[in-house]
Amino acid sequence: MSLTPSTGAFAAESAQFAKPLPDEEIPSVQSLPAQYPKDWVLIQDFHFNALIDGRLAIVDTKSPDLPLKGTLRATQFANVLYSRTKNEIYTSETFYSRLTRGERTDAITIWNTATLQPKGEIILPGGKRQQSVTYTGVFQFTNAEKWALVANFTPAQSVTVVDLDGRKVLGEIDLPGCTHIYPTGSRGFSSLCADGSMISITLDEQGSVASSKTIASVQDIDKQPLFGMPAMVGRTAWFVSYYGELRGFDLSGNVARPTGSANVGTAPGGDPQWRPGGWQVISSDAKGLLYVLMSPHGREGSHKDGGTQVWVIDPATGTQVRRIDLEGMATSIAVTREDQPQLVIARPDGAIAVFDAATGKPLRDLGATVAFNPLVIMPAQ
Repeated sequence: MSLTPSTGAFAAESAQFAKPLPDEEIPSVQSLPAQYPKDWVLIQDFHFNALIDGRLAIVDTKSPDLPLKGTLRATQFANVLYSRTKNEIYTSETFYSRLTRGERTDAITIWNTATLQPKGEIILPGGKRQQSVTYTGVFQFTNAEKWALVANFTPAQSVTVVDLDGRKVLGEIDLPGCTHIYPTGSRGFSSLCADGSMISITLDEQGSVASSKTIASVQDIDKQPLFGMPAMVGRTAWFVSYYGELRGFDLSGNVARPTGSANVGTAPGGDPQWRPGGWQVISSDAKGLLYVLMSPHGREGSHKDGGTQVWVIDPATGTQVRRIDLEGMATSIAVTREDQPQLVIARPDGAIAVFDAATGKPLRDLGATVAFNPLVIMPAQ
């Protein structure tokens, strides 16, 4: 008895299968648009399980099937800046010669937004770059995006001034007792200080200190401590406190100027009370409305726990416009600057969800497909 199938048997069997796929061309390389659409966001994946493998995800919020458009490496407590005018992404990173030990190198890497390939780097001296869970206020532009400011912590605090166009370090500014960088004026920055004050520093053309001024008592550290990452409305930075107070600072001049305060308001159902909570807890839309991530379980020490609702506040009138139920917990939020803005949220399990910012209606769930630990969400505006 022969065990060899007949030609007819082969033909019958092959007829059961679909037509083979065409050969795939290798390598297959695609490019992104040099300037990202305004419904895209950049999400920093801190990747706690492998900090040396941190990354930045470029995400299309309107694509439930293929939201992840690309990634680039943002390693070892990295910080990220996106320039819509230059079509560049900047990562401030730390590397070690033996991966997790050995000689340390701090650097700013410049990436092409279309190809996601590095196009240059600037070495930062001294091994001083602040390595912490990422905040927006430790890496910022100034001087019309010609310069970058990098926070240092050794634990002495200082700021390195970097000429991005010239690809060189200009100098270092001591900043004892103060932290976070908020671009101020045309060429300067402000920082919050441990005694409750704020300092504003103006830089000269060489990147050195031209002048400085301290604004006393801008926050009550004990009773109304402020979250460090504000929402920007034009050149006004709006901060929210652990207890729901809103404080505005006009950063358009050389010296930060307090512009007033408001409150997120109240709502029933708190257990014990509603308070802001999460990592990136406040955002704004193009109309100047503020969006604050709120938890009904607010208590001492709950400020990083996340929230289940977003409260929309009009700071001009001090009124609560609406409340958005997030259908679960979120840790970070951001609002796109589209004509019809979207509220993008990151959940503790890494899932990304999108809501209509104007109505609060859930639009789509992108799932845990773009990042392991999404912490900071940057609209491509």
